[in-house]
Amino acid sequence: MNRLEELKKHLKRGQVYRRDDLAKWSKSVDRHLDALVEEDTLQKLSQGLYYYPKLSAFGKTPPEEEVLIRSFLKDDRFLLTSPSSYNSLGVGTTQLYNERTVYNHKRHGEFKLGNRKFSFRMKPHFPSKVTKEFLLVDLVNNLETLAEDPTEVLQNIALKVRTMDTKKLKRYVSQYGNAKAKKILTPLLESPAKQDVS
Repeated sequence: MNRLEELKKHLKRGQVYRRDDLAKWSKSVDRHLDALVEEDTLQKLSQGLYYYPKLSAFGKTPPEEEVLIRSFLKDDRFLLTSPSSYNSLGVGTTQLYNERTVYNHKRHGEFKLGNRKFSFRMKPHFPSKVTKEFLLVDLVNNLETLAEDPTEVLQNIALKVRTMDTKKLKRYVSQYGNAKAKKILTPLLESPAKQDVS
């Protein structure tokens, strides 16, 4: 068995590999990577990042986003979301965005991985999963970047806040809100109308 075939034995379908991951199984890693891409065993996603595709009835499947981002960051501490997720809140946002946002501790900037674009944003704090409370705070954090009319969205947010868990939302505003979000949301959470509802 030649060295290239030996390297292939270590590959698992559906996995994303960094060049460094493969270097432990090959003394000529760059030559072997070129050969694996050339023969279409691996797909190059970006500089130093490769994917061994899973096969389905429809052909090769793209990597799962979480697997891709975990390999790119060399870290599993990240939160993957999208401005399109704000639409689930029912506060008047309806646009669909072809962008994924990755809150993380390591990288900042726009990166194209394979044929997908990701906006990596370094943040000191973010939750382990996306909740409606986080989405509401995140929406206000990013309101100026959205296509919708901010005045109308804010009016709907004021109504939405009354239906949400005040205690949890206060905590999320405190932990994840920027200065503007705190200024907008804190008075809404302490209004008499809100207290009557709760």
